[in-house]
Amino acid sequence: MSRRSSRSSWHSGSSRITADEQINELASRLQLLLPQIHNNHSNKMPAAKVLQETCNYIRNLHEEVDNLSERLSELLETTDTTQADFLRNLLSK
Repeated sequence: MSRRSSRSSWHSGSSRITADEQINELASRLQLLLPQIHNNHSNKMPAAKVLQETCNYIRNLHEEVDNLSERLSELLETTDTTQADFLRNLLSK
């Protein structure tokens, strides 16, 4: 066991879990949550690749939210006041 692993390991009952094992477990869980990885790869990916894909996915979600917000703003500008107020009220909840 490397010095880094042994230093960052901790006791859980009688078993010893290293930081690398924790990272791999968390990466496996994260891999299940990402649609593009979960659907396309049945094999485990390295933790670094999972984190990279996670960052890409989050960036894409941010872009999608920005685009939808922009489209919604345009829609609200062209909608009559009653409908726009109704939509704003729905979105604020």
